[in-house]
Order: sequence, then C-alpha cells, then structure tokens
Amino acid sequence: MAPIVRPRLAAGIASRHYAVGFKPLPMSHDVLLLFPDFALIALGFALRNWTALQRDVWAGVERLVYYVLFPALLFSTSSRANYTLAGAAPLIEAGVGSLLVGIALGYAALGLAADRRCAASGAQCAFRFNSYIALAVADGIGGRQAVSLVAVLIAFCVPLSNAAAVWALARHGRRGLLGELMRNPLLLATVAGLLAHALGLAPPRLLWPVFDRLGGAAIALGLMTVGAGLQLGDLHRQWRLSAWLIAVRHLIVPLTAWALAHALRLPPAQTLVVVLFAAVPTASSAYVLAARMGGDAPYVAGVVSLSTILGAVSLPLFLLLVGG
Repeated sequence: MAPIVRPRLAAGIASRHYAVGFKPLPMSHDVLLLFPDFALIALGFALRNWTALQRDVWAGVERLVYYVLFPALLFSTSSRANYTLAGAAPLIEAGVGSLLVGIALGYAALGLAADRRCAASGAQCAFRFNSYIALAVADGIGGRQAVSLVAVLIAFCVPLSNAAAVWALARHGRRGLLGELMRNPLLLATVAGLLAHALGLAPPRLLWPVFDRLGGAAIALGLMTVGAGLQLGDLHRQWRLSAWLIAVRHLIVPLTAWALAHALRLPPAQTLVVVLFAAVPTASSAYVLAARMGGDAPYVAGVVSLSTILGAVSLPLFLLLVGG
C-alpha cells in the first residue's frame, strides 16, 4: 500500500512497532467502560417497549444518526487524527483478514438451511459489524485516536462487508452493488475524511467543537437505536443456522483477528482496536438490507438481537483476553 502521509505528522506517529497515539487503560477499567454503552442499549429497548416512544419515533432517530450524526463523527475523527495509512497498514491487514474469514464462513451457511432465502439473508450476520458499538467502545477506551483507527477499519471493511452481504441477497433483490455502496453515508464520510487527512485539509478549529458535540450525540443515540430495534421472535425457525452465524461472529472472527494481530506483531494499542472491532455484535443495518432486498427480515432481526445481547458478554471477555 502506498503511504498517504502529511509530513508534519510523520514523526512519532503510528508505526508497526509503536503504540498508536493512545495507551489502553487497564483491562478491568476497559470492561467497566463497556457498562454505559450496554446500559444505553438497554435504555433504548426499555423506551421502545414500555413508553410512548415507540417505532415511529425511533425510525426518525435512526435516520438522523445514520445520515447526519455518525457521518459527522467519522469525518471528524478520520480527518483530524494523528495517524498515517502507511503506519496503520498492518492493522488494516488484520481487520480485513478477519473479515474475509467471516465472509467465507458466512457463505458456508448457505448450505446449512433448507430455506435458501433465510440463509442468504442471515449469512451477513456472520461478518457484518455494528459500527455504533465499535466507535462507542473505542471512544471509551482510547479516545479520539482509537476512534480514528476504528474509522480507518470502517473505511476498508464497510465496502467489503456490504458487497458480500448484497451479493448473497442479490438473487432476491433488484438493486445494484455499486449503487448500494455509493449510497452508504458512513462509507462516504470516512473516505472524505481520509482524503482530507491525506491532503492536509482538516476542518477549521472553529468547527471542532461542533463535530465533537455531533459525535457525542451520535454515540448515545446510535446505541439507543440498537436497543430499540431488539426483537428475538423468529430465531427458532432455523436454530442450527443461527448457532453457526453466532459462533462465527462472536468466536471465530475475533480469535482470527487476535491471531493475525500477533502474527503481524501489532503493538498493544492496535491489537486492542482490531480485536475490539472484530468482537462487536453484528450490524443492526443487516435487518434494513434484508428488508430492502426482499430477504427474510424478521429472521435477520432475531439474529441481530441475539448477537447484540451476547456482545455484552463476549466483548468484555475478548478485551480481557487481549489484556492477558
């Protein structure tokens, strides 16, 4: 990969043998820092099910987060942070490598269920990742520098994971792959931020507090929308398929990321970020894609919900594993 670097940031910034701009907290603190994130998910679930703030409210909140707040956060962190893509290359290799393993094993699920439509819809749950949770946990553990590295992983992994998910569903839908990618606001914002960073065109300092406030709102509201979307009703229809998808997402992919981090000799901070990224629950937008492309949306909603609940246990365990 050709280096994209601003000379004034080159000295002392991320390299293969140097921690990337932040020092991870002790693992016991990392695990405690996950509590607010999953508490916000629980709050979203409670508000959605036990108050007057029901589906119509959360549909609007989710659109606001998806099209405005999170793109602002991704652009801000990827354009302002102190990193180089050359220095982050091993991190990207580990993240993309673990994602490719998840895609291969997700496609293997197509042969596990008699209902091909259900399998094609659910396969994406094995490898897609919840950007909201990844960014929230990264912010708590490593601040802006950790968030910027997660943003880099998102920039490389979102096109690949979306392409793989769309390909599996293509036989049931009518939308083109390129169009799906070009309409993804998270991808567009991150690419714009990376280009701004490479060209030395970071936002004016006057706007930094605006982006910081938008980012804080994005994390809080994004996590609450994850909780508001939880529903487990249709999991029982394909329990073998569900067990396989969950095992890939919450066991095989994180272990692969950890093994690749060690093989590539990533520094502790980068290892923490890539394992964190690989261990988060599957993307809540998997349900939206399945519904939009004529897949089995209720089944996908169940897998996403189960993955989110299990993430409250598996993500702290993998953070402890990395700390060990």
